[in-house]
Amino acid sequence: MEDVEIVGLYWARDQLAITESERKYGALCGSIAMNILHNREDSEECVNDTWGRAWNNIPPQRPDRLGAYLGKIVRNLSLNRWRMRRAEKRGSGGAEVLLSELGECLPEEGSGLLCEEEQLSGVIARWLLTLQAEDRVVFLRRYWYGDSLEAIAKARGTGANHLAVRMHRLRGRLRAYLEKEGIAV
Repeated sequence: MEDVEIVGLYWARDQLAITESERKYGALCGSIAMNILHNREDSEECVNDTWGRAWNNIPPQRPDRLGAYLGKIVRNLSLNRWRMRRAEKRGSGGAEVLLSELGECLPEEGSGLLCEEEQLSGVIARWLLTLQAEDRVVFLRRYWYGDSLEAIAKARGTGANHLAVRMHRLRGRLRAYLEKEGIAV
């Protein structure tokens, strides 16, 4: 079923919308949650909460790209769950590694930065458009979908060490772009 049809089911308040969303995007959402949480039960709960959030938010929202919309919901739910678990036990997980990697090129939380989150998102989105397609894909697979370096390297037919160097250079380019745009890092 096409995204437009699924969104139409949400607007009609037909519960088949959830079934179709899960059929079409369940594996993607599960992968995003698992890459962040590294815990099957928590991941499944975040994915299930995603369907509830979609049900509550559509309408009034009408996403053009349902997969990206659901991916954003599950990613945010998973990061929130990860933060909650981290606060409870100060353990480390998949998101800890990703956030530490990005920490070298993004402003620190609570740094008094005048930059709003949406402004930062817009600058990063513009930076992504400056990248070659391959660099954009590996960056998003690592920092949006939370894929491991090994998984990305295998899918791209390269070595994990080569990819690690490439990611380091991309983070450096992001840092330089942010500074050029007036965002202190």
